[in-house]
Amino acid sequence: MRIRSTAARLALVAGLALTLAGCSKLNEVRAVKAFKDGNKMYKANDWRAAAAKYEEVLRLDPDGSVDTCGDSPGCVYFYLANSYDNLYRPTRKGQPENDQLLEKAFNNYKLATEKISKNPKMKQLSLQYLVATLQNPEKLNDPTQAEPILQQMIQLDPSDTANYFQLARLYEDSGEYELAEQTFLKAREVRPNDPAVYMQLVAYYGRQGDYPKTIEALQRRIQIEPNNPEAYYTAATVYWDVANRDFRLSDAQKRDYINSGLQAVEKAIQIKDDYVDAYVYKGLLLRLQALVEKDAKRQQQLLREADELQKKATDMRKRASAGAD
Repeated sequence: MRIRSTAARLALVAGLALTLAGCSKLNEVRAVKAFKDGNKMYKANDWRAAAAKYEEVLRLDPDGSVDTCGDSPGCVYFYLANSYDNLYRPTRKGQPENDQLLEKAFNNYKLATEKISKNPKMKQLSLQYLVATLQNPEKLNDPTQAEPILQQMIQLDPSDTANYFQLARLYEDSGEYELAEQTFLKAREVRPNDPAVYMQLVAYYGRQGDYPKTIEALQRRIQIEPNNPEAYYTAATVYWDVANRDFRLSDAQKRDYINSGLQAVEKAIQIKDDYVDAYVYKGLLLRLQALVEKDAKRQQQLLREADELQKKATDMRKRASAGAD
């Protein structure tokens, strides 16, 4: 009798296990279908309907473990977060229902960064949106929380200099200038021949008023891109800016900067003879040169050349506009 009773219990347990397994499989199929339906609505920018479908996916698969994306479990959290993100309206900030949308977006971006493991690109994208949500003044506006996330992004892809730039700017905005410079220089170590790295350094040192390092970065960029007129043009604009704004400079120092600027802008024009902005800055540099020139005749000559360049730039713009029309 006991043997029969035990056998019956075992049969019942086995039956329940099969039933649960069947239900689990059915829920998985339903979750995949709901995800595909949500994607259709997502592509159509129907964010509210898409969010409802993605929520359905998570009700059927509470752990987000079903491989709904075809490449990595967990990416449903990103699409759910982004749907709520698109529903959020900065103009309605402070309204409880609207603020809840942003909170849901943040929480699901965070879950996406934790759940996605097999797809580095999707994980990186989730981290990027999470940082953007934290740093955007119209959203959470809490950049202090972004630092560890940016560090994680750098670890995930050490070759992506954009993450170093973002982290460095965060340090700079917080007044951590030494950390900011170190982070920019780390990007330079990672990509020593990337012109974008040196442009970031130019901008950073320019904001700090460190002109020697600014010019050093400019020269390095020119070495990397010797045939790029924009590299020389950018150098010319910086030389003009230093000579024009730094009142601590002597006339002799100003002349040195102006001459360096004129050499750079001439090189830009040699490479690209229809470079309108280069002609404009050549005229501006000549006007600065006239200000430090002692000889009255030479001064007038420089101003006439500057006027001619201004007219030439205006005519080139008109011709370009007429051609476009």
